Amino acid sequence: QVQLVESGGGFVQPGGSLRLSCAASGSFFRVDDMGWYRQAPGKQRELVAAITSGGTTNYADSVKGRFTISRDNAKNTVYLQMNNLKPEDTAVYVCNADIRETLFTVQNYWGQGTQVTVSS
Repeated sequence: QVQLVESGGGFVQPGGSLRLSCAASGSFFRVDDMGWYRQAPGKQRELVAAITSGGTTNYADSVKGRFTISRDNAKNTVYLQMNNLKPEDTAVYVCNADIRETLFTVQNYWGQGTQVTVSS
């Protein structure tokens, strides 16, 4: 069974940094696109950043220049480096990935989420 396991959330003061990790585990052919979403209380889930298997990245305008998404294909892991964090970045961050379970079948998976709180 495929799982996405996240780590790295926590509490940080404004201007601080955090690094999130999300590792795909289980039996599958490979991991295709990966990304991070976030959901703040009372708000809809939004895409924060995404990265293709070839390394092409995409960011929400609100995080451009502050967040960096990267991946280690050998470890089936995606990272989100978050710098200069602001209180409005407070949310549950959730990992998402398209897992190619066989050469011809792809299934989308979500992680369990990790809380990021930015406050003084």
